[in-house]
Amino acid sequence: MPTVPPDIFVYVAVGLFGATIGSFLNVCIHRLPKHESVVWPSSRCPACKNKIVPYDNVPILSFLWLRGRCRACREPISFRYPLVEAANGLGYVWIVWQFGLGGTSAAYAALFSALLVVTFIDLDHQIIPDRITLPGIPLGIVCAATVLPVGIIDSVLGVLLGGGLLWFMAWVSPYLFGKEGMGGGDIKLLAMVGAFLGWEPVLLTVLIGASVGAATGLSLIVLKRLRRDHYLPFGPFLALGAVVAMFFFHEIKTWYLSLLAP
Repeated sequence: MPTVPPDIFVYVAVGLFGATIGSFLNVCIHRLPKHESVVWPSSRCPACKNKIVPYDNVPILSFLWLRGRCRACREPISFRYPLVEAANGLGYVWIVWQFGLGGTSAAYAALFSALLVVTFIDLDHQIIPDRITLPGIPLGIVCAATVLPVGIIDSVLGVLLGGGLLWFMAWVSPYLFGKEGMGGGDIKLLAMVGAFLGWEPVLLTVLIGASVGAATGLSLIVLKRLRRDHYLPFGPFLALGAVVAMFFFHEIKTWYLSLLAP
């Protein structure tokens, strides 16, 4: 009988752990915009306010066996809940596969989860809570100084460049385009990304975020799903750019430099 490689058990355990953390992230996504505690009270149905019992709070599986409805009131449960749980679980597996078990993966997992929360809150409410980004900046610097390959100097430069770049864009936008540009939440988000990843990946984050954001906005305008004067949240695009930079920065940098080589 063939044996299962030990790594499989590690990845399964990491995925389950990530999905469990994803369940908590759903609480953060729901409560942080309302300035509510993410610890107390325990999870409740948003519709009927009945307490969710532990066996109905199993990541992903509960959604499936309840067929996407609350057990008490039968109101639909948003598909976002299993989506966040699955995304966080798969993200953790990908991080461990890329960086191995250890402090580096733990730090990147914290950043990945923060980016997930930011993405869905910004999509729903067009805000990026300071309760995520402001503690994330010093945490990223500490991780860079201890367990990440970035180093504290590169991390501090990432904070200054990330926050300063978007601050400058926000400052010049009224003069160039006649309207406000980046919000304060975007500025602090990119500063947090810079703290974890360093100054060079911050530039890649902005490039990818701006490119994908512009392409998405133009497509929605052409399809008449978005008006020109409506606001398109930039946080999710910055989060996407940060994830790409976290996993692929060195490969993209090598490819880019090869294009410049004679």
